[in-house]
Amino acid sequence: MNIDQNHIAELINQPLTPENLVQIQSLLNELAPVDIGNLLTSTPAKERQQLWDLFDEDRQGEVVAYVDPELVADLFSERSAEEIVQVIEKVADNDDLADIIQLMPDELSEEILVVLDSQDQERVKTLLRYPRDTAGGLMDTDIISVRSEISIDVVLRYLRRHQKLPDATDQIFVVDKQGRYTGSLPLATILVTDPSTLVSECLDQNTEGVLAELPTHEVAQLFERYDLISMPVLDHTGQLLGRITIDDIVDVIIDEADHSILGMAGLNQIDDTLAPILKTSRSRALWLGANLMTALIASFVINLFEDTIEKVVALAILMPIVASMGGVTGSQSLTLVIRSMAQGTLLDTNMGWLIRRELAVSVLNGIVWASLIAVGTAILFNDTTLGMIIAIALVINMAVAAVSGAMLPKILKALNIDPAIAGTVVLTTITDVVGFITFLGMATYFYA
Repeated sequence: MNIDQNHIAELINQPLTPENLVQIQSLLNELAPVDIGNLLTSTPAKERQQLWDLFDEDRQGEVVAYVDPELVADLFSERSAEEIVQVIEKVADNDDLADIIQLMPDELSEEILVVLDSQDQERVKTLLRYPRDTAGGLMDTDIISVRSEISIDVVLRYLRRHQKLPDATDQIFVVDKQGRYTGSLPLATILVTDPSTLVSECLDQNTEGVLAELPTHEVAQLFERYDLISMPVLDHTGQLLGRITIDDIVDVIIDEADHSILGMAGLNQIDDTLAPILKTSRSRALWLGANLMTALIASFVINLFEDTIEKVVALAILMPIVASMGGVTGSQSLTLVIRSMAQGTLLDTNMGWLIRRELAVSVLNGIVWASLIAVGTAILFNDTTLGMIIAIALVINMAVAAVSGAMLPKILKALNIDPAIAGTVVLTTITDVVGFITFLGMATYFYA
């Protein structure tokens, strides 16, 4: 953040008087659209709307593509479809335009599509056929394609007719007479090849297109694996539909990282970091309720052994150790597997090996720490039996936690449940219940 943005942020934190707004508007006009978008994203909701209203339609059209997509609908909440179109028609990329429309309420989205001019309407409808989390939803239809039977000289003359090439253009795509993708022609090749050479003679067929239905996280893996800058998007017949560029993939990677981090705490990406209190409270209530249910289940299990705990008070002191060690062990396996799934390195062929590895690691660590805790417990409470009980319970709970943490993501995903959000809740329930039943159950048997 540069000096101007710091100064604007300080002014925003003060009461927004007419004088302050004039000063802020003057400073904002000196910033690039991307900096204004970042500033709006990091501003509380009420002040964000006031800043947004300072801009005219042209400036809003330049800035809106750089605002967090999840916040765009709020910025336009009090505007009609016609007013919204006046702004978003100025968005440069069709994929950004489609994303903005897709984030609007369904009824409003349909009204916006009707108001759009026919050319934008056709392009946006093409993109809206695909969900946002697929290659088709991510692609840009602004592409340059040529035929293989023409010469490099013709290609050069064709490119010079464009006032500007699409952003992040590192290659142009080659199609046949039916518009089917046959390969690519890197710009570097065009520049160093004899102009009389035919495109077919220097065609690069190594860059394969992706189907429009392919999930974006898999597209991101392909970009990372092959160090791509752009990639063609095709339909099932091989028709060239559009392209995906590296700037879109960076957004996907950041979104997935946000999703994983927020999901572990039961939050989602729709939650605005600077959202109002009531909105934030509602969004977190379900997560807290789910955790309350797991706590009640654990409390119910403990209550089953009330008589044993009354006889051996030390059990109440030691119970959290068993549950905590199991929880940490399970979380390690869960996090590892979710990360591997996101990176595409976890396959059916290596899943069994990973589960066995996690089980072996948990048992080895369990034996080490269980031995130390057993000795400490026996000395502290002068009770060798109690030391043995907690040691066995600890090893069992850590083993179960490791296997559960490794298997849960796959199981939850098969049930169409997000592992990043639900995994921690389910895992906590398993480790608490197994830990308490094992520890208190053995104590009941030995001290009955």
